[in-house]
Amino acid sequence: MPFFMILIVVSFVFYMYLKVKYVRSKRPMERKWISAKSSICLGSFVLFFGINQWFIYETSLSLIIGILFVLFGSGSILAGIKAYKYYQPYVIKEAAEQLLFLYSFQ
Repeated sequence: MPFFMILIVVSFVFYMYLKVKYVRSKRPMERKWISAKSSICLGSFVLFFGINQWFIYETSLSLIIGILFVLFGSGSILAGIKAYKYYQPYVIKEAAEQLLFLYSFQ
């Protein structure tokens, strides 16, 4: 299905974008926060790939593999959302501290 193919490509592109952003980031909490977002994108990639397997190949083996991909993708998405919510206040605090540090020299 072309709809799932587009979702697969978009989620993979977002994953790659966030991994590059992760490497370029210097702050530790921001890195963990970006890693959580990339985990959500990778989980959605695996989830959409598993759903796509159900529609392309209609065999019992592809159904089992698709179910496994959907379960692993959903687990990765849920873990990423949990980590995202956990690190978000720390990222805000870290950014505010950096701004205060930068403005203290002016």
